[in-house]
Amino acid sequence: MTKPVELETSVTITRSRAPKALAAAILCTVAALTAPGAEPAAAAIGPSFVDNFNGFDTARWYKADGYSNGGVFNAGWRADHVWFNGGVMGLNLDTQSCPGGCSGKPYAAGEYRTTDLYSYGRFEVRMKAVKNPGTVTSFFTYTGPSDGQPWDEIDVEILGKNTTQMQVNYFTNGVGGHETVINLGFDAASGYHNYAFEWWNGGTINWFVDGVLVHQENGSRGPLPTHPQRIMMNLWPGIGVDSWLGPFTYPGTKLTATYDWAKYTKY
Repeated sequence: MTKPVELETSVTITRSRAPKALAAAILCTVAALTAPGAEPAAAAIGPSFVDNFNGFDTARWYKADGYSNGGVFNAGWRADHVWFNGGVMGLNLDTQSCPGGCSGKPYAAGEYRTTDLYSYGRFEVRMKAVKNPGTVTSFFTYTGPSDGQPWDEIDVEILGKNTTQMQVNYFTNGVGGHETVINLGFDAASGYHNYAFEWWNGGTINWFVDGVLVHQENGSRGPLPTHPQRIMMNLWPGIGVDSWLGPFTYPGTKLTATYDWAKYTKY
């Protein structure tokens, strides 16, 4: 365990090695991006953008549809579970049946990701998370074999079992285990907040909440990612990972995570 970094604000940070189930969960994402219906591997390197989520920009984004990540992801993706209304993008999780290829999962959910890959820069989102044990509300970047690259990833995750915390992590060439849990000082499910990370070439990854630096990785715990990645958001329930997410129980009505905007600034 390394010494905590010095931060610009007072937050409580804990670090833990990744449970095996967590590594398996992300590995399933690798498999899913090569599944039928996933975006093809060929992708451009994207420029800076701001998306206020006034509608579905098919030139920039893709809605996952008709398959499941498998493993600990206990939902299949449905394109109609990604919606837009009044300048907000929503991801639903419910018990609707999923289109063919969803591996018989009992729940359906939404996933949204870019058609392009994005390199070093600042990645930002304004979102409101789901409060329900067993769920993950996310904003992250990912690339892997489907893009002809090693598995690199940078994560912001709100676990529904405790929405006063944020978990961050990164993977380089498939190696993770860099989890850090940050006490936010507010409930991420009660209102919108800004979450961001800066990814610097050969330098650091810096995570921010509402514009304040809350965590930094400088490579001392393992090499940082180097490959351009897709920007992604999803909401999903876990299975077999109760020690990480808590047990999932469907509350009887749909769960929805909402996103006000997303932004990327190229460095």
